[in-house]
Amino acid sequence: METTETALILPETPTLELVIRFLLNLTAIFIAVRLLYYPRHRNKDFVFTFFLFNCINFLICLLLGNTQLKVGFAFGLFAIFSILRYRTVTIPVKEMGYFFLAVALGMINALAPAQSFEIYAANGLLLGITYLLDGRLTLKHENHRAIIYERIELVHTGRMAELLEDLRNRTGLPVHRVEIIRIDLMRDTALLNAFYYAVENESASAELQSGGD
Repeated sequence: METTETALILPETPTLELVIRFLLNLTAIFIAVRLLYYPRHRNKDFVFTFFLFNCINFLICLLLGNTQLKVGFAFGLFAIFSILRYRTVTIPVKEMGYFFLAVALGMINALAPAQSFEIYAANGLLLGITYLLDGRLTLKHENHRAIIYERIELVHTGRMAELLEDLRNRTGLPVHRVEIIRIDLMRDTALLNAFYYAVENESASAELQSGGD
């Protein structure tokens, strides 16, 4: 009488396929982080995090047996990260976009059929869109700085052109409009919001002290 033993057997992933998938994923995340992100943002701490998070997500998705479990676990990882994002140091919006990209690349390269053209097309499409949005199609931000301004005689509707020119000379910023927040007649100063366009969304809380010439 034969006895049948029931054993939990994990599905085997061929070594060659694993290597090909990992190299494809590593190439994609290298292009995204080292060639697209770092030359523009110069933050090496995020470079480390993007690479590590992508590789961990890729390996977990690849080595889990059930396809539905892979997808669920991948989204679960990102949900956990999203919670941590609000309980730790605030991460800039653009860096969050690259985190989405790192997760997506890891999932695609781990779950998509290795023999299909779609896996390569998806990698190329995501990298191409990232290149266009973060490089070629970057829109300008209207930033503003709070300035304590002492030439109060220029804070007048009839002398707005002189005021803008003086602010440009003093701050070096391409100021194109001004908002008057408060005028202090006792100290002959005014608190202004100077608006200017820039590629990056700079902090609006910096305060410039305008000194006299």
